[in-house]
Amino acid sequence: MIGTDTMNKAFYKTAAELSACGLSGLPSEMRSSSHLIYSSPATLAFNSPGAKGYGVKRAGLAVPGSVMLLVAPACCGRNTSLFRTDPSYRDRFFFLLLDDTDIVTGRHLTKIPQAASEIFESMDTPPSALMICITCVDALLGTDMERVCRKVTEKTGIPAVACYMYALTREKTLHPMAHVRRSVYSLLEPQKRNSRDMNILGFFTHLDDNSELYPLMRSIGIENIREIGRCSSFEEYKEMSKANFDLLINPEGRHAALDMQKRLGIPFIELFRLYRTDKIANQYKLLADALSVELDTDIYEKRARAAIERFRSKYPHTVFSVGEIQNGDPLEMALMLAEEGFGVSEVFCTIGEMNFPFLKQLAVLSPETRIYSNLSPSMLFYEPDRSDIFIGCDSGYYHPDGKGIEWSSEDQPFGFYGVEKLFDELLSL
Repeated sequence: MIGTDTMNKAFYKTAAELSACGLSGLPSEMRSSSHLIYSSPATLAFNSPGAKGYGVKRAGLAVPGSVMLLVAPACCGRNTSLFRTDPSYRDRFFFLLLDDTDIVTGRHLTKIPQAASEIFESMDTPPSALMICITCVDALLGTDMERVCRKVTEKTGIPAVACYMYALTREKTLHPMAHVRRSVYSLLEPQKRNSRDMNILGFFTHLDDNSELYPLMRSIGIENIREIGRCSSFEEYKEMSKANFDLLINPEGRHAALDMQKRLGIPFIELFRLYRTDKIANQYKLLADALSVELDTDIYEKRARAAIERFRSKYPHTVFSVGEIQNGDPLEMALMLAEEGFGVSEVFCTIGEMNFPFLKQLAVLSPETRIYSNLSPSMLFYEPDRSDIFIGCDSGYYHPDGKGIEWSSEDQPFGFYGVEKLFDELLSL
């Protein structure tokens, strides 16, 4: 049944139906603010700050040499124990657990500077910074965390930064993952800028080493390309404030880029991670125009097109299931696959202002593609339908007997090489 809303079936709408609804007319099942959220693999990996990937807690520790004080009830802190299995995080988490009296009176706020002192006294080497992670409890209390951070710095001499793990704000413009991106760059201080330096912003890890973005930038005279995921020390991190410009490649980092522009005078250029080769080429042309340079991208585009053709020659009639826990926008990727002549049976995604235009185009090429929301409680009743290959961790979960790729490496794919690598991995199945 198309677009069913019965209680014993997973809710979906076709691409054509959703396109006709418009962004403002999305059904309530696809708006997480209007119902209970189903803790599917998507919500656990995408939203949960203590689970797989980069949630607020792990993201806050992207600052080299930093440690984190988690100020929270025990239930919120429990999942941080997952990081204890990773040696690189084992000694970087500390806890100030709240009891009922703390929450009612707010007395825990006076304990934070003392807790910070105790942390530093227990360490052989002082940390570069203290990231103070707080939860929804303090959102409801209206805590002035900037003031608390100043108190910590006054007492310890170590910079303190707030990381807000507020699930309540996930629907806001400055949601937790956007806010933490701003936090991790807030320790940068103004320096003399170097015309041959640039930063890549947006992710907590770095781009894939083989991305063409590196040789393209070096071809126009850029000598230092810095990413927070490649900074091995706090001194290297501070060098990021010397950049002549920032290249923003993830819209969740826009608030961070705007803050760096305001505080440090570093302008930014925004690109998007795309998988349609013609749009990637056009984006590089716009980047070249913005920098008043020439960028020769032909060889990289040809390699990407060759990878697509290799896959098409072996699997010309493949039908895909596309998930959202992957390194790409699921609707843009589904649109790319449809434009290349492949089938797309379903997409698991969260629809917003940024990707609704992709949905409208997909509706023209593949109107019967089913769109599911991972956050809908009705996903408990999802039953796998026909598809040959899945892309994304969540789609793999929903198709336990299927074949596909998770496409969720922490080395971020970007540009033509991202397309080339995607289809080479699909070809290897």
